[in-house]
Amino acid sequence: MKPTDFSVHVTSFLTHYLAAQRNVSPNTIKAYRDVFTLLLRFCRDVQGIALEKLRLEQIDVSFVEAFLDYLERERKSSPRTRNQRLAALHAFFRYVQAEEPTRMHECQKILAIPLRRHTRPTVSYLSKEELAEILAQPDLRTPEGRRDAVLLSVLYDTGARVQELVDLSVGDVRLDPPAQIRLLGKGRKMRAVPLMANTVQLLRSHMQENHLDHPEQFDKPLFHNARHERLTRSGVRYILHKYVVLSRSKCPSLNRTVSPHTLRHTKGMHLLQSGVSLDMIRDFLGHVDAKTTQIYARANLEMKRNALEKISEPSLVQTIPCWKQNKDLLDWLHSL
Repeated sequence: MKPTDFSVHVTSFLTHYLAAQRNVSPNTIKAYRDVFTLLLRFCRDVQGIALEKLRLEQIDVSFVEAFLDYLERERKSSPRTRNQRLAALHAFFRYVQAEEPTRMHECQKILAIPLRRHTRPTVSYLSKEELAEILAQPDLRTPEGRRDAVLLSVLYDTGARVQELVDLSVGDVRLDPPAQIRLLGKGRKMRAVPLMANTVQLLRSHMQENHLDHPEQFDKPLFHNARHERLTRSGVRYILHKYVVLSRSKCPSLNRTVSPHTLRHTKGMHLLQSGVSLDMIRDFLGHVDAKTTQIYARANLEMKRNALEKISEPSLVQTIPCWKQNKDLLDWLHSL
């Protein structure tokens, strides 16, 4: 059976265009793949279309809008998730219009479907006391505890995304001055992040204990599990959650969700509160868009406003006499 134009373009988009031309990360490709998985299930289960017969001409504006409604109604997707799915379809149809100029008009109508407005969540970050309590939890008497102490310190000190952390190899670490770590971020962009002296010492001890301080070990993962395999993102989340739970007895304010990304936000906020400019924070965290870094400035401004409201004295405006009680002023106004 001859493949349809839709199957040809989806395969080329996922396997060639995104990976070879756009050089996006494997996780991004997986996210795009998941969107098409949902779309194909919608075609088969809701629209009753045989997948081997699905053609590009069948996926028009009304079809995409029905798919988005299905995500919200049946799968209970939030506006933010809906926007992520739509953004993936937008990327696909930008690709299609270049490959199929005769379908450019229909593609552009799909590209005109707007993202849904939604409230942005406030930045969740830790205070210095909360962070110190979490970092103090690993048991340094055990190899696992020593590894976890180094992992959490590196996660905060570098402001790394969790995927950037698990991708770290020994060769990405430089402990000689100026000490730094090389991170592979979104869009396959590399950036070097400086390390504080305490983290350098922890890393040096970690590498010596695990025999990672030799050139032949440069391709080995910096952090591994009990099977000596590279840690996964879920593994890092599990490690952090374990120590957050242990910290709650001494720090009740930690009775909330704390993720690896919370430590990244914490680093951004602490840099801003230390007087580091937003441009430098953007480069440090590897933000592509400066608007992303602005969330720390807004959160910091809100924090200052709340603090001022708690310590400010009652307004003096109430003590100013009302002009209506001034008889001389009233007589003068009536005489005009």
